[in-house]
Amino acid sequence: MKKVIAIILAGLVLSSCGVYKKYKSQDEAPKNLYGEVDEGGTSIGEISWREFFTDPQLRVLIDSALTRNTDLQAARLTVMQAKASLKAAKLAYLPSLSLNPQASVSSTMNTSGSTSAATWSYNVPIQLDWNIGISGSVTVNKRKAKAVLEQAKASEEATQANIIATVAQIYYQLMLLDRELEILIMTDSLWDESLETERALWENGQAYSTAVNQMESSCMDVKRQIVDTKRSILSAENSLCKLLLITPQHIERNKWGAYELPARFETGVPAALLQNRPDIKAADQALAEAFYNTAAARAQFYPSFSLTGLLGWTNNGGIIADPGALLMQAAASLMQPIFAQGKLQANLKIAKYNQEEKLHSYVQTVINAGNQVNEYLADCQVVKEKYELYKRQVEVLQDAYDGTHELMNNGKASYIEVLKAQESLLSAQLSDAENMYNGSIALINLYIALGGAVK
Repeated sequence: MKKVIAIILAGLVLSSCGVYKKYKSQDEAPKNLYGEVDEGGTSIGEISWREFFTDPQLRVLIDSALTRNTDLQAARLTVMQAKASLKAAKLAYLPSLSLNPQASVSSTMNTSGSTSAATWSYNVPIQLDWNIGISGSVTVNKRKAKAVLEQAKASEEATQANIIATVAQIYYQLMLLDRELEILIMTDSLWDESLETERALWENGQAYSTAVNQMESSCMDVKRQIVDTKRSILSAENSLCKLLLITPQHIERNKWGAYELPARFETGVPAALLQNRPDIKAADQALAEAFYNTAAARAQFYPSFSLTGLLGWTNNGGIIADPGALLMQAAASLMQPIFAQGKLQANLKIAKYNQEEKLHSYVQTVINAGNQVNEYLADCQVVKEKYELYKRQVEVLQDAYDGTHELMNNGKASYIEVLKAQESLLSAQLSDAENMYNGSIALINLYIALGGAVK
C-alpha cells in the first residue's frame, strides 16, 4: 500500500510539472524595429540623467520634483506593497501555527437543590496547518507576486522618467521664452528708433503720415508680443511649481545656451536597449503574471495535500487538581477535485485568453517603442539640418535690415521696405530660437524613448 501511494503521488507531481515551468522573458527585438537605423554601439539612453542634464539649476529642480512629486511617491508605495505581497508569498511555503486556549467550568444540581463542586476543564493547544502544495500552487503564487513587483518597479521608473522629462521640457520652454523676450525687447528698441526716424522725416515733409501710423502700428504689435510672452513665462513657471508641489513663484534658471545637452551621440540603437524602457519591462512582466495565472488555473485540477497537527496541554475534563496531560493529534488529507460545475475549466480558458491578450499588448508596446525612437531620431536630424539654414538666414536678414534702415535715414527707402525688413528679421530670429528649442525637446524625447532617466 505504501508503494502504491508513493507511485500515485509521484504521478501527480510529474503531471503537474507544467505548473512549475518558469516564464521566459520576451527579449528578442523584431528585425529593423527602429526602421532604417543602424543597430549596435552605445546610446544616450544608457547614461544617467545627471550626466545628460548638465545645467545645475535644472538638476536642482529635478531633484526637488523627484522628492516632492505625489505621483512618484504613490508609485514608490505601490512597490513597497508589492514587496510585502512577495514576502507573504515566500512565507507560504512554511506551515501556519495558531494558539487556541479554551477553558470551561460545569457543575450539577441534584433533586434536593444542592450543587456539586465546580469541575474545570481546559485545553491549551497549538495547531499546525501545512499545505504541502504538490501541485505547485505555492510556487506559482510566489513567481506571480514577483512579476507584480517587477511591474510596480517598472511603473515607478516610468513615472520618474516622465517627471524628469516634463521638468526639463518646461525648463527649456522657460529658457526659450526668455530668449524670445530678449529678442522682442531688443527689436522693440530698434523699431522705436525707426519710428522716431520716420516721424522726423514726416515733420520735414519727406514722408507721409500714413507711413508713421503704419510704423507705429508695427511697434505696438511688438509691444503686444512682449506682454504675451511675459504672460506665457508666468504660466510656464506656475506649471513647474505645480509639478514641484510648491506655491507659485519665480523659477531660477540660466540663459539659453549656457549649458547644452549632449551635442553628439551614437546614432546606432542597440537592440538590447529594448529592455531598458519601463513600458516594455512592465508589458513583459504583465505577460509573466498572465503566464502564472494560467499555471495557477491549471494547478486547480490537481489534488492538494495538507497536514494538520495539534499539540497542547489538557486535563481532559478532570478536576482542577489534575496536573493535566499532553494533547496530541495529527491528520493528513488529500483532496482531488472531481466536479466543480465547470468552473475550473472556465477559469483555465479565461486565463489562457488573458495571456494571449497580454502577448498582443506586449508586441504592440514594442512596435510603439520602435516607432517613437524612429520619430525622435528624425526630429533630431531635421533640427540639425535647419540649424545652419536659420543661422545664415538671420545673418542675411540682419544685413538687409541694417542696409534698409540706413537708406531710410537718407530718404532713399520707403517705410514699407523697412517694415518688411524688420518683420522678416524678427520672424527669422524667433524661428531660429524655436528650432533650437525643438532640437532640445527632440533630444530629450529620444533620451526617454531609449530608456533613459530611470537611473
